[in-house]
Amino acid sequence: MVKYQEAELNDIFAALADPTRRALLARLEEGEDGLSVSELAQPFDVSLPAVMKHLTVLSDAGLIRRQKTGRTVNIRLQPEKMAHAMAWLSRYEHFWTERLDRLAAFVEAAPDTGFDPETAKSAKSPKRPKPTAKKAP
Repeated sequence: MVKYQEAELNDIFAALADPTRRALLARLEEGEDGLSVSELAQPFDVSLPAVMKHLTVLSDAGLIRRQKTGRTVNIRLQPEKMAHAMAWLSRYEHFWTERLDRLAAFVEAAPDTGFDPETAKSAKSPKRPKPTAKKAP
């Protein structure tokens, strides 16, 4: 069971790793009833076969569902699979939230040192003397 879930998460995160596939999913959020492949591909500056390959990856990961009616293929978002990825990510949310809260508390408690990032950018570092090599006796 664990191996199956691990493989499923790998497929989901691999599908989400590509910006074009994320953009396709975002477009599908707009259409409640789904979009045809040609409607979905219209704003992208890639070929229809390239869009079809992206859709295959998303379909294999279970993030979309294809439904063919006549000659039209309608694509719909499958949010259930995304819930698996969100559940996995939420396990780490507590860890990062706790650490970021501690960092914020540290920064707020630190005394004001007068540090100005703009001044630090323009300040030149002091020149150090070059080390001299010792001559062998």
